[in-house]
Amino acid sequence: MPEAGDNPTMLRSLPMKHVRLLLMTDDLPQASLSLAETESFHPDTRPPEDEQLNGAPGRDYRELFQLASSRLQKIAKLVPITDAADIEDVRVVYHEELAAISQQLRERWSEASQFEEGFRRIEEEKRLVKEQEAALENFANLKIDLGALRKKTRFLDFYVGMVPRANVQRLEGAVRLADYMLFDYLRRGDHAHVIIVGPAGEKDDQLSAVLSSAGFQPLPIPRGIDDASPARKRAEFAGRRDALEAEHRALQDKLDQWARDNGDVLLEARRALLLAEPFVTLDPSIRSSGHLAVLAGWVPARAVVEMEAKLRDSLALPFALQARDPRSDERPLVPTVPTRSRLLAPFSTLVKQYGIPQYGEIDPTPLFALTFLLMFGMMFGDVGHGAVIALAAWYWRDKLKSFALFGMAAGASSVLFGFVFGSVFGYEEWLPALWMAPLHDPILMLKVALGWGIAFIIVACLLGIYNRVVTGNLQGAVFGPHGAVNLVFYLGFLTGGYLLATTGGFGFWPALIVVASLSTLAAYQWRHQTGPTGEKALIVFIETLDTVIVYLSNTLSFLRVSAFSLNHAALAIAVFTLSDMVGVFGTVVTLLLGNLFILVLEGGIVMIQVMRLEYYEGFSRYFSGDGHEFAPIRLRRPEAGTDARPQADARERTTGHRPEPAADDLRPAGS
Repeated sequence: MPEAGDNPTMLRSLPMKHVRLLLMTDDLPQASLSLAETESFHPDTRPPEDEQLNGAPGRDYRELFQLASSRLQKIAKLVPITDAADIEDVRVVYHEELAAISQQLRERWSEASQFEEGFRRIEEEKRLVKEQEAALENFANLKIDLGALRKKTRFLDFYVGMVPRANVQRLEGAVRLADYMLFDYLRRGDHAHVIIVGPAGEKDDQLSAVLSSAGFQPLPIPRGIDDASPARKRAEFAGRRDALEAEHRALQDKLDQWARDNGDVLLEARRALLLAEPFVTLDPSIRSSGHLAVLAGWVPARAVVEMEAKLRDSLALPFALQARDPRSDERPLVPTVPTRSRLLAPFSTLVKQYGIPQYGEIDPTPLFALTFLLMFGMMFGDVGHGAVIALAAWYWRDKLKSFALFGMAAGASSVLFGFVFGSVFGYEEWLPALWMAPLHDPILMLKVALGWGIAFIIVACLLGIYNRVVTGNLQGAVFGPHGAVNLVFYLGFLTGGYLLATTGGFGFWPALIVVASLSTLAAYQWRHQTGPTGEKALIVFIETLDTVIVYLSNTLSFLRVSAFSLNHAALAIAVFTLSDMVGVFGTVVTLLLGNLFILVLEGGIVMIQVMRLEYYEGFSRYFSGDGHEFAPIRLRRPEAGTDARPQADARERTTGHRPEPAADDLRPAGS
């Protein structure tokens, strides 16, 4: 089975080593901190092969850490904990210090929780006042005692609520038949507020059915608004709101003072938890027996020597480090370290939406970026529209972040093919075409798109075969979907199709290749089917026929590449035709709106169609997407005011790329 080499390319992930570290239990905290500083150790959480190593030395430490982190997170919701400096003293946080920090945070949270409870009480009272004000507005137009409407009397029933305005007249007639009276006292929007009064107890069931059919919604009268006039209650509510706002400000001032008094304690606790985090992250991977502990993980091959040197400099007690290549049965467990670059970052994000390549598989990101940009440019080739896309991506670069590069690259591709087609905002007379305009020879455009699709599918099949070979799935590489036999069938099918189109005959050898490859696939499928003979025959026939249909439809699917380039030119002609039918002002408006329509609608559709071709015609053939990404433990630094260059340099030495800054939270590193 091929193994990854020591010199990775843009299409292959970095080679990995499985590292097993034997050390003394007392050195575990320091070893964890040193491994985190190298940022090259991805923990292996499998149980150790030696059954005697079944102890979990970090369990108590992890529980303390989680308790302290939880308390600090609660406090941080009330008091932002900011840091203007990096962690200068990288040291081991031992169990005793972590216990003291947890106790300190327990006391601080006991104090801070009183502020949280005070804010919650104030917000609850504000909500109650708001609800009472809303209820008051529903009854403000009534000049009667609201308390009398809340309860039924011995002789009269009261129903207060809302009905759709269209139903008021019909409801009034219906309740009159039941000897009830309806008063319409307020109309707001599509509803009317009504009071229905009538004799108690005589026709309750009949009236309930009438109210239900009319869409009647009862309005309860809350307590607290029926003992004064609406004007007085409004004044009371306004005063209560002002008092609550003043109480909120006073409580916030107290909290700010408390934060200033305890800021140093909270900041030191935060730094200590960041230093303790690597040991907690490694805890599931650590096993021990007495004074001996073992730690296993995955490390980039180029980083093993540097990591061993770091451990030798930092550990006080002896240790042993063993490194080996991954076994064939371990490949699904090995994390993937894809080669990254700033230019490929947005394309990598789109690839991850499909999945992560398995260790050893081709990294599809560079191929995806190249083919995506080529197809987008071919389908949306226009100098003017492409320039607008690129400029818009640059203008909103702060909001789009890494995807600004994606937009600028797509716009540049559109500009490039715009010069090839000689199109500027749909005009084909302003620039001489480097090749030709799509509408000048549509048949040739269709042929080019068909050739592109055939090449795309063949390369995708070859990559799929390679990926299966390097991951040990030789049977799948030969007989599986889009494997070698499928590729032989496709090549024979294409050759026969070409001969049929040019000479009128399919040809003996292409026909023999097609029949032989399909027969091989049918025999393979027959061997792997169970059940009655008739059922097996039907399944094999359908699967074999599906192979023919899939390759034919997938090839024809690429005709959309030329179809959309023709559609782009046709839409521009339609806009120009409409602009010629109106005056000068109308021409300007039509051209602006027409080009905006082309940019937004057609540009979006082209983007979707290119993604579809990449995912379904490309990734489905050669990209499993069931790997997992390299996530080493690391010592996370405070984000604000931090110079992350030392951390970035360490990551660059081990993985070959600079990482994005880590988010400043308390999530376990490497998770």
